[in-house]
Amino acid sequence: LPFLPLCLFSFSHFLPFTSLPPFLSVSSLSLAQVLRKSDGDKVTVVGAGVTLHEALAAHKTLQAEGINIRVVDAFCLKPVDKALMVECGKATGGRIVTVEDHYFEGGLGEGVAAAVAEDGGVKVHRLAVTGIPRSGPAALLMEDYGISANCIVKAVKKMLA
Repeated sequence: LPFLPLCLFSFSHFLPFTSLPPFLSVSSLSLAQVLRKSDGDKVTVVGAGVTLHEALAAHKTLQAEGINIRVVDAFCLKPVDKALMVECGKATGGRIVTVEDHYFEGGLGEGVAAAVAEDGGVKVHRLAVTGIPRSGPAALLMEDYGISANCIVKAVKKMLA
């Protein structure tokens, strides 16, 4: 069987292709989505997959404390939605926290940092796994590796200090 790549679009349809159809371009595809937003957001938190759920939980905790954050679902890691990251970073005082469930190298944090680097004025604090992965309860592991909702809350507060 020949290799046939698939692309998952935000409207939940699988479309097989070997190259983009002429009516589509990478710029016309949605690469990320803002899930929580207010006029008073102080920090943007970017997550994907399981860390997105942690970011949403951190949003709830911080909101109860009177701290508003913007939450972005970066469901497409490459290419990173540069325009959205720059827009969100600037809208939240130049503060972005990324959270990912793997090592720092080559992941979401690096992609977001590179995306906002050229514009300047945006600081990216990256949360990622720093130890050798092991098995165990997900909540415990995320806390141990510094990528839980509690760790996101701490990182946001540190950026605001």
